[in-house]
Amino acid sequence: MTIVELPVVDVAAAPEACCAPLTRATITADDAEVFARTLKAIADPVRLRLVSIVAASEGQEACVCDLTEPVGLSQPTVSHHLKILTEAGILSRSKRGTWAYYRLVPGALEAIASPLVSV
Repeated sequence: MTIVELPVVDVAAAPEACCAPLTRATITADDAEVFARTLKAIADPVRLRLVSIVAASEGQEACVCDLTEPVGLSQPTVSHHLKILTEAGILSRSKRGTWAYYRLVPGALEAIASPLVSV
């Protein structure tokens, strides 16, 4: 077995020998925490479907009564998922009589991608 000695590269003296420099700012630790909470809110198959249904509805708004059947869950369970999406700022809620209506917050879906593409 032959031992081959490799040269030691001083990264401080020759940074180009290591990695290419960053071309834009990166997400901060605080922003990453907020972003992770938003991703956790939407990273559920039922919640993704609910957002998709609301986004595809006329005026990007749907009554909770129209959201239970497509996802095959009870109204309380769907309401729980909608509450999480509302708290995350993805949907907004308005009450009309006995029903709650959910609307996609303008720019919410674009804001989810934003920290990764435009920081």
